[in-house]
Amino acid sequence: MLGTEDFIREAEESISQKIPAPGKAVIACSGGVDSMVTAALASKAIGSRLLAVYVDNGLMRKGEDEEVEAMLKHMGINYRIVKAGPEFFDALENVEEPEHKRKIIGEKFIRVFEREAKEFGATFLLQGTIAPDWIESGDGIRDTIKSHHNVGGLPKDLGMTLVEPLRDLYKDEVRDVARALGVEASERQPFPGPALAIRCLGEVTPEKIAIVREACYIVEDEIMKSVKDGKDVRPWQYFAVLLPSKSVGVQGDRRAYGYTVAVRAVDSVDGMTATFSKLSISVLNKISVRITDTMKNQVNRVVYDITSKPPATIEWE
Repeated sequence: MLGTEDFIREAEESISQKIPAPGKAVIACSGGVDSMVTAALASKAIGSRLLAVYVDNGLMRKGEDEEVEAMLKHMGINYRIVKAGPEFFDALENVEEPEHKRKIIGEKFIRVFEREAKEFGATFLLQGTIAPDWIESGDGIRDTIKSHHNVGGLPKDLGMTLVEPLRDLYKDEVRDVARALGVEASERQPFPGPALAIRCLGEVTPEKIAIVREACYIVEDEIMKSVKDGKDVRPWQYFAVLLPSKSVGVQGDRRAYGYTVAVRAVDSVDGMTATFSKLSISVLNKISVRITDTMKNQVNRVVYDITSKPPATIEWE
């Protein structure tokens, strides 16, 4: 990669050339570092001709909507929030296969953006696609590890011209650009485009998403408390996964039958490889107790994933 300042200058010039006035563009802003950096670059390049769209698809983390809106306001970017949860849950009904989930979500996102683009008068779609996205999504030469929604989910009849200024960067390089631009999301941990849908193994339902949303919040909260207290080093990424099968447990003196939550925390540089984080037993215990206490009638077992990448991927789906 070029030096960070040189990359920023060339990226802005490239965006200006690819989206000449009076052309307008929309960008999907999830609040993650990739999309927020892309939005920041595009806003500097084309100003008010950019519309950032945040889609509340019913699959986001706890407090995500408010946090993303605050960041967009602070950046001074023209934005719109779209409530589309029912559309996504309807589209995902009875779907269990991970690749099918990703492609449905990608296609649904694009349809939402097409509606917003039409209203805004945009003919360009900006995306925060980075190198691992298209590498892992595969092509005629590479195997598909997992289709990223911004690659594998794009419909062939996309009615807009695609612009991807970060396509050749890796996550650590994107963070460098974010820091140089003063983007608040620079240190946010990665969050997948398909959101909690791929942390809910099997069929996605509002009930299951509510469980994994709360579990993810607890994992993030307890790990950050432990980091603040100096007991743990902050992992590169950390979250919870809801498994589709139930197991027998005990609550009080009664038999319980509940879901299992897997805790995942990894250390990495660019996301292409990763090692599981050696979290302290004390924080793992706090996470387990808090999850099972908070969701007594839903979750009765918590496990910790100690698999590195490879052979596993960071996300479970």
